[in-house]
Amino acid sequence: MTETLVYGLTSLQNRRKNHGKSRMKKIGIIAKPHHSHAVRKVLDDLIPWLMQRGIDVIMDSDTANTAGQVSPHPKSKVPSLVEMVIVLGGDGTLLSVSRLVEGKDVSILGVNLGGLGFLTEVTVEELFPTLEMIFKNEFVTDNRSMLKAIVHRKGEPVAQSLVLNDVVISKGTLARMIQLEIFINQQYVTAMRGDGLILATPTGSTAYSLSAGGPILNPSVEAMVLTPISPHMLTNRPIVIPNDVRIQVVLKTREEGAAVTFDGQVGFSLRYEDTVEIWTADNKIKLIRSPQRNYYEVLRRKLKWGEG
Repeated sequence: MTETLVYGLTSLQNRRKNHGKSRMKKIGIIAKPHHSHAVRKVLDDLIPWLMQRGIDVIMDSDTANTAGQVSPHPKSKVPSLVEMVIVLGGDGTLLSVSRLVEGKDVSILGVNLGGLGFLTEVTVEELFPTLEMIFKNEFVTDNRSMLKAIVHRKGEPVAQSLVLNDVVISKGTLARMIQLEIFINQQYVTAMRGDGLILATPTGSTAYSLSAGGPILNPSVEAMVLTPISPHMLTNRPIVIPNDVRIQVVLKTREEGAAVTFDGQVGFSLRYEDTVEIWTADNKIKLIRSPQRNYYEVLRRKLKWGEG
């Protein structure tokens, strides 16, 4: 294995080395919707390339239609049929797929088709060399923590979701500041007023939380970060907490408009005294790292981290 495949400070719990002959026989492909031209160009090369190597290609119906093929598989079923999922698109596409693979022994290879691509870090030019290394079992997977969130209303669950990046509780477009009460393991922590609160995984620490002033967490860190959004009191600062706790956030604002969003993709309107409960999910997802770069190189290249 080449030295670039392993990056120094990633813990053994969050890193899995793979050696020997690959046993992959079925690979799923899920592509970004409404991105047909770029996706079709990649699929025209990728599908026959995989089939020539004896790989069964499983696609969701949207991706299959883009490729000019017919597929009976709904997107939610693809991860249960394969050993690996190739995601063609951007970070948003990968986030949506991550919610489908939780609890399944499936690795994700994210291929960036444009944009920042912090999670989908493999470029189209690197796709086939990377797949060759995967088939030789010369690759590394990162085990990334996910959060589970449930909204309780008058003691009853009314919404829930898994997230790879973050849970965000925020005011509406016309609402004033919202007031929140925060508890950890049922112990009162603080009350805050502001535009909202971000609860992020280490993976999500480089997303919305970072733009709101939160710290960057290495994906191997077993923690969560709570980042206030434009707090009224400057003493409400971001805090890093262990990932083995349960967080309860209670909305104390009566005005309508507040909402909770999951990975910025799924939203749910909140009411006065709704409680959002968040904890670390039991299972992690496995992201295949690019063999061309390490985590800190991605920080420097994508976020210009550390540059003067």
